[in-house]
Amino acid sequence: MSALLEAQGLTKTFGNGVRAVSSVNLAVDAGETLGIVGESGCGKSTTAKMLLRLLDADEGGIYFDGAEVTHAKGKALKNLRKRLQVVPQNPQTSLNPRVTVRSSLEFAMRVQGYQRGARAKRIPELLSRVGLDPSYAERYPHQMSGGQLQRVAIARALSTEPDVVICDEAVSALDKSVQAQVLNLLVELQRDLKVAYVFISHDLGVVEHFADRVAVMYLGRVVEEAGAAELWANPKHPYTQTLISSTPGRADKRMVLTGELPNPANPPSGCGFRTRCPVVVDQCASTWPALNVVGRKHFVSCVHHLDVAKPPEEEVARAS
Repeated sequence: MSALLEAQGLTKTFGNGVRAVSSVNLAVDAGETLGIVGESGCGKSTTAKMLLRLLDADEGGIYFDGAEVTHAKGKALKNLRKRLQVVPQNPQTSLNPRVTVRSSLEFAMRVQGYQRGARAKRIPELLSRVGLDPSYAERYPHQMSGGQLQRVAIARALSTEPDVVICDEAVSALDKSVQAQVLNLLVELQRDLKVAYVFISHDLGVVEHFADRVAVMYLGRVVEEAGAAELWANPKHPYTQTLISSTPGRADKRMVLTGELPNPANPPSGCGFRTRCPVVVDQCASTWPALNVVGRKHFVSCVHHLDVAKPPEEEVARAS
């Protein structure tokens, strides 16, 4: 069975020569959560914008429910927008300060052809669903807290009854107590509505408890992917090991990541992580391997994990 949302070989280079994303493969099944983690500048948000068709990919393909949507236009793109929505990082800037919550929620439904009566009925249902009183429909953004605004942003994403919601740093602008409330809400919504999430974050502690599977990105590439429990218990890539060791509760295993993320306009030869890697070898200067299978649904891009037992054919196909 094919994934609900899938990216194959996504690549994006900007006009200044910066290759922001390089040959990224991702897949999200119905009702699951794929976490994407990595430092700022590693290509997470650019990948999200390509999946949302807000940026065109230079290379590669995007598939939704079995159909290619890489270059979808017109009616096909409109249908994709209905089924693929986004919760952005900062609701203070993503919501129009000059219109009420009602108008913000109504806009996408109107574009997608919901009739006035259906829109009027759905708005209080959406607000109740995200834990807000229906009277909030008449409020303006400046009359609400950050947590309340993010609930409105979630309600807006759900307004068209999507199958996949991309959450791009959706809780990073909130304080810890409000983060927990919003994350619990997202879990509840997924359980009730069977919606899938692509959850992008630099906070590994959040992703560990929220995602089913995790893709780790570095300098525009996925360097490791595994189930969340497997990744935290058995990280293979030295970058992943370093990130996980820095999360709270792992002080006894802490690994310090030195140096800065390389300039993507002038990346190192071979593996992009080799200038910061604690286990770098000569081969790293000439080789940045494709994702290689190292366990059940566990993939890693590292020269230290090239010599593994031959995996099942379906695992090889998924990693290629």
